[in-house]
Amino acid sequence: MKRFLLPLFVIFLLPFITVAQSDQPFTGMDVFELQWVQDPQISPDGEHIVYSRGQMDKMKDRRVSRLWIIDADGSNHRKLTNRDINEGSARWSPDGNRIAFTSTSEDDGSEIYVYWMESGALSRITQLEKSPSSITWSPDGKYLAFNMKVTESNPKLADSKRPPEGADWADSPRVTTRLNYESDGSGYIDPGFTHIFTVPAEGGAPRQITEGEYHYSGDPVWSSDGERLIFSANLNDNWEHERRESELYAVDVGSGEMEQLTDRDGPDYSARVSPDGETIAYLGYDDEVQTYQLSELYTMDADGDNKQKVELNLDRSISSIQWDEDGRGLYFMYDNEGNTKIGYTTLDGQTSVVANNVGGTTVARPYGGGSYSVADDGTIAYNETTPYYPAELATTKRDQDGRTKITGLNDALLDYRKLGQVEEIWYTSSVDGRKIQGWIVKPPSFDPDKKYPLVVENHGGPISNYGDRFSPEIQLYASAGYVVFYPNPRGSTGYGEEFGNLLYHDYPGDDYHDVMDGLDAMLAKGYIDEENLFVTGGSAGGTMTSWMVGKTDKFAASAVIKPVMNWISKTLTADNYYGYANYRYPGQPWENYEAYWEHSPVSLVGNIETPTMVMVGTDDLRTPPSEAKQLYSALQLREIETAYVEMPGASHFIANRPSQLIDKVENIIAWFERYRTDK
Repeated sequence: MKRFLLPLFVIFLLPFITVAQSDQPFTGMDVFELQWVQDPQISPDGEHIVYSRGQMDKMKDRRVSRLWIIDADGSNHRKLTNRDINEGSARWSPDGNRIAFTSTSEDDGSEIYVYWMESGALSRITQLEKSPSSITWSPDGKYLAFNMKVTESNPKLADSKRPPEGADWADSPRVTTRLNYESDGSGYIDPGFTHIFTVPAEGGAPRQITEGEYHYSGDPVWSSDGERLIFSANLNDNWEHERRESELYAVDVGSGEMEQLTDRDGPDYSARVSPDGETIAYLGYDDEVQTYQLSELYTMDADGDNKQKVELNLDRSISSIQWDEDGRGLYFMYDNEGNTKIGYTTLDGQTSVVANNVGGTTVARPYGGGSYSVADDGTIAYNETTPYYPAELATTKRDQDGRTKITGLNDALLDYRKLGQVEEIWYTSSVDGRKIQGWIVKPPSFDPDKKYPLVVENHGGPISNYGDRFSPEIQLYASAGYVVFYPNPRGSTGYGEEFGNLLYHDYPGDDYHDVMDGLDAMLAKGYIDEENLFVTGGSAGGTMTSWMVGKTDKFAASAVIKPVMNWISKTLTADNYYGYANYRYPGQPWENYEAYWEHSPVSLVGNIETPTMVMVGTDDLRTPPSEAKQLYSALQLREIETAYVEMPGASHFIANRPSQLIDKVENIIAWFERYRTDK
């Protein structure tokens, strides 16, 4: 009898354990258990899908990626290789027999590998000096093209001094003469230029195809005969100062001879060759020098003649174009009212929606993103998200109703967590009567008869959007007992070019009123405690947060994350300092400092009475710590309650390391808890 007591006891306990787990809210440590689908690539025959499986490494506190493969019906799910190091950028050979991918190890850097489907054999085929990117197969499967940087030496203004033997002198000065010399998340950019290379798919010496002091960084695409590579670049003499300019070129793989295919004032990029090789589709726009401009679809003959715009009548910026299997139309991605979609268009502009809810790859705040691929039989593989799970793998077809979700990477965690419920909200702007969209997340055990503290979460960009996508940060606020409101005020993407461009020469501006109108709409619901209102946001959201507390004292406390406080100092110190004049404000700061100052939150610090925490990564080059310090120092001088939180080693993406995502949210919540009056 004793042998059966333990199993029976376990059987009786299991229902109670399950019920208890389903009542548990999402916690900070749960962040380490999240997994997500990235870059799904379906085989040409539509039978298999290889994808990068993103997850958090708890011991090394970082995001990692491994390649997994699954049959398109959801069966036979397995890791592609037996290696436990970062893998990604998988691409099928044209015949579907091989998969090329890149992999990075701490010892060898990043290299190109090839995996043979039939035998399971794996081989590294390169020994490169720098990391490859944008790998693509030639039509006959014999070669791979890729991009790689070719480094050069730093310039010198003086001969280096020579220390005596055994002396411990400082390093020689590092001299920079370039416009673009650093990048957030990477730091100092070594001198050099990105070029296009090819390498035999069975291994061999890489061969550099392009030459000169230009960046050939647009993804190379093979012509149908395999004789040319088509790419996007700016090869003008003044390329360094023409941030948005690019053209499409074709280079002969054998001779290196170059042909320019497009020529206009504005970017042309993302070339895609039709199945019959006769037509090139691409994206671009005529640069009107404004804050937000739609990327639109064009076609031309393979030799660059007969350029035509495909009139989609969509009023949305599109991306990620791919031809259908017979060359009669193209797939594309776009954001619409906070939701990322896959669309399809015929060449005469007849559009339809193929899939919704694409994305879930940021795994922090509810931004867009995601990707897809299409098999020869029309099967589409893509990453799907909802407010209740990050990116999972789904499939569909253009003529199919609905989709098939074929992975459940997060079921073992999220099926046993009670998440905050997400609602959509629309309200009217007091500025001009426009309809503004936002999102609400309620605490997991929400009671409509109670009053709750509110967190307003402003998105970054500001040319971006929040949507109905999974966000661990938003869920952690809800788990702490807050209702969260995150709006898409004017300037947000996914509502048309005119709406997105309302911030032209006016940011921050009337978007402030859009957010405050949303606050009023939330208060009208009756379950918000008016004495416990809080506001936060990162990057442009941090800028808006500091602007808001400079305009109103309605909030009990604020958390300003990685803000721009002073557009003059930001424009001249950030890694993208060269991209603001005229597109954001008229002229350079020294030409129009009044406008730059007028829209700088630091101009309002004399009004701030709200207790304000300021947070920034110590290695942030996009909104440098000097911006955050301006707010903190001003509030200290004015004796306003404030705290300065530095994330050691963090770039602009503070939440990149999982522990810092958790620290970010927990510090914000702790600051707000200090000023809650309902506890």
